[in-house]
Amino acid sequence: MVKFFRVLSLWLFWPGVVLVVWGELTPQLPQLGGILGWDKADHFIAFFGLAGMATMVSGLRPRLVPAVLGVVLLSGALEILQAFTGRDAEILDFVANSLGACAGTLAGMAFLLILREGALVGRPSPD
Repeated sequence: MVKFFRVLSLWLFWPGVVLVVWGELTPQLPQLGGILGWDKADHFIAFFGLAGMATMVSGLRPRLVPAVLGVVLLSGALEILQAFTGRDAEILDFVANSLGACAGTLAGMAFLLILREGALVGRPSPD
Protein backbone atom coordinates (compact mmCIF):
# COMPACT_ATOMS: atom_id res chain seq x y z
CA MET A 1 0.00 0.00 0.00
CA VAL A 2 2.86 2.40 0.83
CA LYS A 3 4.47 1.70 -2.54
CA PHE A 4 1.24 2.62 -4.37
CA PHE A 5 1.04 6.01 -2.65
CA ARG A 6 4.75 6.68 -3.19
CA VAL A 7 4.50 5.96 -6.93
CA LEU A 8 1.30 8.00 -7.19
CA SER A 9 2.99 10.91 -5.41
CA LEU A 10 5.99 10.69 -7.71
CA TRP A 11 3.79 10.80 -10.80
CA LEU A 12 1.73 13.72 -9.48
CA PHE A 13 4.59 15.76 -8.01
CA TRP A 14 6.04 17.14 -11.23
CA PRO A 15 2.69 18.09 -12.82
CA GLY A 16 1.94 19.73 -9.46
CA VAL A 17 5.17 21.72 -9.66
CA VAL A 18 4.29 22.85 -13.19
CA LEU A 19 0.81 23.91 -12.10
CA VAL A 20 2.12 25.84 -9.08
CA VAL A 21 4.86 27.56 -11.13
CA TRP A 22 2.28 28.53 -13.77
CA GLY A 23 -0.06 29.86 -11.10
CA GLU A 24 2.66 31.84 -9.37
CA LEU A 25 4.19 33.37 -12.51
CA THR A 26 1.16 34.02 -14.72
CA PRO A 27 0.83 37.81 -14.97
CA GLN A 28 -2.96 37.94 -14.69
CA LEU A 29 -4.70 34.92 -13.26
CA PRO A 30 -8.42 34.53 -13.83
CA GLN A 31 -10.27 36.08 -10.92
CA LEU A 32 -11.73 32.99 -9.32
CA GLY A 33 -11.81 34.47 -5.84
CA GLY A 34 -9.43 31.81 -4.56
CA ILE A 35 -10.29 29.08 -2.14
CA LEU A 36 -12.03 30.63 0.85
CA GLY A 37 -11.70 34.01 -0.91
CA TRP A 38 -8.17 34.50 0.44
CA ASP A 39 -5.07 34.07 -1.71
CA LYS A 40 -2.92 33.05 1.28
CA ALA A 41 -5.08 29.92 1.58
CA ASP A 42 -4.29 29.13 -2.07
CA HIS A 43 -0.57 29.48 -1.37
CA PHE A 44 -0.82 27.32 1.76
CA ILE A 45 -2.75 24.56 -0.04
CA ALA A 46 -0.45 24.53 -3.09
CA PHE A 47 2.71 24.05 -1.06
CA PHE A 48 0.97 21.71 1.39
CA GLY A 49 0.33 19.42 -1.56
CA LEU A 50 3.84 19.69 -3.00
CA ALA A 51 5.53 19.05 0.34
CA GLY A 52 3.13 16.23 1.16
CA MET A 53 3.94 14.52 -2.13
CA ALA A 54 7.68 15.14 -1.65
CA THR A 55 7.39 13.52 1.77
CA MET A 56 5.61 10.48 0.34
CA VAL A 57 8.29 10.09 -2.33
CA SER A 58 11.25 10.64 0.02
CA GLY A 59 9.86 8.60 2.87
CA LEU A 60 11.00 8.91 6.46
CA ARG A 61 14.66 9.12 5.52
CA PRO A 62 17.39 11.76 5.86
CA ARG A 63 16.76 12.85 2.25
CA LEU A 64 13.37 14.20 3.34
CA VAL A 65 14.93 17.37 4.78
CA PRO A 66 16.57 18.48 1.49
CA ALA A 67 13.40 17.60 -0.43
CA VAL A 68 11.19 19.79 1.75
CA LEU A 69 13.84 22.51 1.87
CA GLY A 70 13.79 22.44 -1.94
CA VAL A 71 10.01 23.01 -1.91
CA VAL A 72 10.43 25.98 0.45
CA LEU A 73 13.28 27.40 -1.67
CA LEU A 74 11.14 26.99 -4.78
CA SER A 75 8.41 29.03 -3.11
CA GLY A 76 10.88 31.80 -2.27
CA ALA A 77 12.31 31.83 -5.78
CA LEU A 78 8.82 32.03 -7.27
CA GLU A 79 7.95 34.98 -5.05
CA ILE A 80 11.09 36.81 -6.20
CA LEU A 81 10.39 35.97 -9.86
CA GLN A 82 6.87 37.37 -9.55
CA ALA A 83 8.38 40.85 -9.45
CA PHE A 84 9.53 40.32 -13.05
CA THR A 85 6.16 39.12 -14.35
CA GLY A 86 4.04 42.09 -13.33
CA ARG A 87 2.87 40.51 -10.08
CA ASP A 88 3.57 41.59 -6.54
CA ALA A 89 6.13 39.61 -4.58
CA GLU A 90 4.80 39.40 -1.02
CA ILE A 91 6.58 38.15 2.06
CA LEU A 92 3.24 36.95 3.47
CA ASP A 93 2.80 34.72 0.43
CA PHE A 94 6.20 33.19 1.22
CA VAL A 95 5.11 32.73 4.84
CA ALA A 96 1.90 30.99 3.70
CA ASN A 97 3.92 28.83 1.29
CA SER A 98 6.38 27.85 4.03
CA LEU A 99 3.64 27.09 6.57
CA GLY A 100 1.87 24.98 3.95
CA ALA A 101 5.10 23.10 3.20
CA CYS A 102 5.67 22.40 6.92
CA ALA A 103 2.08 21.24 7.41
CA GLY A 104 2.22 19.10 4.26
CA THR A 105 5.42 17.49 5.46
CA LEU A 106 3.89 16.66 8.84
CA ALA A 107 0.74 15.29 7.19
CA GLY A 108 2.82 13.16 4.81
CA MET A 109 4.92 11.84 7.69
CA ALA A 110 1.80 10.99 9.68
CA PHE A 111 0.28 9.24 6.69
CA LEU A 112 3.45 7.19 6.15
CA LEU A 113 3.55 6.21 9.82
CA ILE A 114 -0.10 5.19 9.77
CA LEU A 115 0.44 3.11 6.62
CA ARG A 116 3.57 1.54 8.03
CA GLU A 117 1.82 0.58 11.25
CA GLY A 118 -1.02 -0.92 9.24
CA ALA A 119 -3.69 1.21 10.88
CA LEU A 120 -5.41 1.80 7.53
CA VAL A 121 -5.09 -1.80 6.42
CA GLY A 122 -6.64 -4.57 8.43
CA ARG A 123 -4.12 -6.96 9.89
CA PRO A 124 -5.00 -10.62 10.18
CA SER A 125 -5.74 -11.68 13.71
CA PRO A 126 -2.99 -13.65 15.42
CA ASP A 127 -5.30 -16.68 15.94
